[in-house]
Amino acid sequence: MTEPYFESNRPSIGTIHYPYECMIHQSAGSRWIVHAHWHMYIEILYFLTGKAKVFLGGESHTLSKGDLIVIHSHETHSIYALDGEPVSYIVIKFDPEILYSTSRTVFESKYVLPFTMAESNNQRMFAESEIKDTVVPGLVREIYDEFTTRSYGFELAVRTLICRLFLWFLRESKNLGLHWDVAHSLKEMDIQMLQKVFEYIDDNYRFDINAQAAARICNLSYSYFSRRFKAIMGKTFTNYLNYIRITEAEKLLLTTEMTMTEIAQETGFSSSSYFIQQFKQYKNISPSQFRKKVSSENVEIQNSLIRKDMI
Repeated sequence: MTEPYFESNRPSIGTIHYPYECMIHQSAGSRWIVHAHWHMYIEILYFLTGKAKVFLGGESHTLSKGDLIVIHSHETHSIYALDGEPVSYIVIKFDPEILYSTSRTVFESKYVLPFTMAESNNQRMFAESEIKDTVVPGLVREIYDEFTTRSYGFELAVRTLICRLFLWFLRESKNLGLHWDVAHSLKEMDIQMLQKVFEYIDDNYRFDINAQAAARICNLSYSYFSRRFKAIMGKTFTNYLNYIRITEAEKLLLTTEMTMTEIAQETGFSSSSYFIQQFKQYKNISPSQFRKKVSSENVEIQNSLIRKDMI
């Protein structure tokens, strides 16, 4: 096995990067399909043909047609194809952030956060016999179809379907007596800290705020707060703050005619150049290119719908 590498590329279609991705991986013969690596995304693998070993940390799972496995965010994993029928499986990869509503709260976090912690000990593999008569196979295929065909509104459809799939995992685990919610993974102190931080950022991301101020609000030392926040969230306070700001900037780019300078000021960035640099780092496209790309795609889709109506 090769040394782990860090996967940092974000899912994309063309030049626009989405918080989710879906594809089919295929491989023939006994070989490594995916070498050891980790990334920030939650990943779901649903096997269509063949047989392979999926390594998660120090454990291995053998999967074949109809089986599914969930890989947590920040969890080192690799996949090895076994001899026999060629291996193919659907990959659904998504940022845990899409499971939250507009304003993140502990009420949602208690379900989502365990999936962002590689050390969480929950059921990962679901055999074909467990899911074949459930909504799971249909949801997986529908996510793949929506993402690859890109019909009008596919972005909303993919997010909705992923949330439905995630909800099934939660409820199935609850029925089996397993617990995936954060109340069983974090201390009450951590939950209170997160609630305060989420509310603080939601109310103040437009202003000049920092981790030191957040630590004071939580009555914690800066060093402890910074270590604990990163351990739970998988990113620093500043990274998370910039994520929220970029998300808000994205809305303004698509719904207003505001300039880059105005959007930077509205979302709390110190300058338009820093805003552009952060947007490109997160989306791998400049904000102006993003606006033009989405606008042109919307026009293309609308024209396509008009042509269909005329036929």
